[in-house]
Amino acid sequence: MKKKLTVKIEQLTEAQRSRIRSAAEKAGWEVCFADVEAAYPEDSEVVFSGDMALIRRCSGLKWLCVPSAGVEPYLAPGVLPSPDTLLTNSSGAYGVTIAEHIVMAALMLLRRQEEYRQIVQERRWVRNLPIRSIRDARITLLGTGDIGRTAAGRFRAFGPERIIGVNRSGREDPAFDRVLPLTELDRVLPETDLLVMSLPATRETRHIMDEKRLSLLPEHALLINVGRGSTVEQAALVRLLKEGRLGGAALDVFQQEPVPPEDEIWDCPRLLMTPHVSGNMTLPYTVERITALFLEDFERYAAGLPLCRLVDRGRGY
Repeated sequence: MKKKLTVKIEQLTEAQRSRIRSAAEKAGWEVCFADVEAAYPEDSEVVFSGDMALIRRCSGLKWLCVPSAGVEPYLAPGVLPSPDTLLTNSSGAYGVTIAEHIVMAALMLLRRQEEYRQIVQERRWVRNLPIRSIRDARITLLGTGDIGRTAAGRFRAFGPERIIGVNRSGREDPAFDRVLPLTELDRVLPETDLLVMSLPATRETRHIMDEKRLSLLPEHALLINVGRGSTVEQAALVRLLKEGRLGGAALDVFQQEPVPPEDEIWDCPRLLMTPHVSGNMTLPYTVERITALFLEDFERYAAGLPLCRLVDRGRGY
């Protein structure tokens, strides 16, 4: 009996489905695309999808590959059928789209585009709002994975004063001028003009930017968060923005999603909000990378080799 692979990712093109189908046939597997076929095999050994209902029904699942970088929903009790079920993510597919979002948000804040948008809506002709530049800025990237490294490369072209990376180990990386361990975070925050956060949701990262640390930033500093909403103490951030104790912020992720209509954050000044879109699968390049990363690991799995993007369940990434 052939081993079974189930795929459910609606954004796949026919060419990408064909490549997956060819890889499965080459390995002697049966493949089902659950988003276009009426039924799928619930005894699938491998699932390439983020669909929670599908995952829960595959009781014999041995490997789940999710198309997202974040994996916290899949670590909840009862989602995976066994502690031995392998879990991989698509980390490495989102650097381009999220880095471009980060640069967009930084430029909009620095050049005060939200305020100019309001001025234009009111049909006024105001041209003298003071703006700032990425040039000569002190940039700190809290998170030095694919997103942080790619964003650092994009920022480099603007001529910042320095680009500092901060991670758990402090291990050096050529993408940054320096990399500091988390133990040095409090020291670097007062010297930061732009703080970019791309951290996963773990016990260690929850409210890593609490009110105390937010208050360490200079009053003109900007904060951009594209990681997880749990990493920022949201109420404290809103309070500081309302009091004028931070220059501005751009949030793509929030404490609760969707953000409730009655939440005070909707009316927060100097805040650019986007509904968790920096890293979704609307950019074709991202979907192509997700497909390529899965196929690389599928070939290894079929050959009995270790997977490249295996998630450490203890760390949560």
